[in-house]
Amino acid sequence: MQFVEIELDPQETVIAEAGSLMMMDEEIRMETIFGDGSSKQNGLMDKLLGAGKRVLTGESLFMTTFTNEGIGKKHVSFASPYPGKIIPVDLSKMDGKLICQKDAFLAAAKGVSVGIEFQRKIGTGFFGGEGFIMQKLQGDGMTFIHAGGTIHKKELAAGDALRVDTGCLVAMTGSVDYDIQFVGGIKTALFGGEGLFFATLRGPGTVWIQSLPFSRLASRVFAAAPQKGGSKDEGSIAKGLFDLLGGDRK
Repeated sequence: MQFVEIELDPQETVIAEAGSLMMMDEEIRMETIFGDGSSKQNGLMDKLLGAGKRVLTGESLFMTTFTNEGIGKKHVSFASPYPGKIIPVDLSKMDGKLICQKDAFLAAAKGVSVGIEFQRKIGTGFFGGEGFIMQKLQGDGMTFIHAGGTIHKKELAAGDALRVDTGCLVAMTGSVDYDIQFVGGIKTALFGGEGLFFATLRGPGTVWIQSLPFSRLASRVFAAAPQKGGSKDEGSIAKGLFDLLGGDRK
């Protein structure tokens, strides 16, 4: 599994999801904050709204900041939550906005706003696979997102369209139009094994696609685990894998 090491100048701060810390130098101060700590959340109501948005995306009310209080440069590292790749994105080169899956955000420079992005079309809301609400990262600093398996970055020209399994969509720039469409054909829908809906992305813009969504990995492991019977060793291995993924095995 990959991790990202961030170098901080004196008094420089980085924000990260709770639980993502791997290691840090001694003179870095860790602090839990309400919301994302961006300049847009100076007042109490702004902080409450920011925290509420994070609840809607399934994340914690709090985030963690890491500040270098030493004299020289210090380092802090964050680890990915499951096998895959960490993608560095400079928001200043993405027109200041990136839309990603709700669990893709890992860390970012302080000042980056972590909010929500409501999809405009009702079909996207009901059948989007990863949900009606996606995360919206805004600012001009560096941000790091995580995805499973191999990552494919694709540039879409104006008018270009790409159809993607809803779970495989990791992130896209704000200029990309996103919609959900029915697969079509009752046999394909029932027996195709690819789900009932796919995402249609239209350029211009940049999209990031993952080859192994965590939901797909977890479902395969669960399906392979013996539900009843099986050898003692087989059950122990399956139980170990399932416990590793954080599941409850009955």
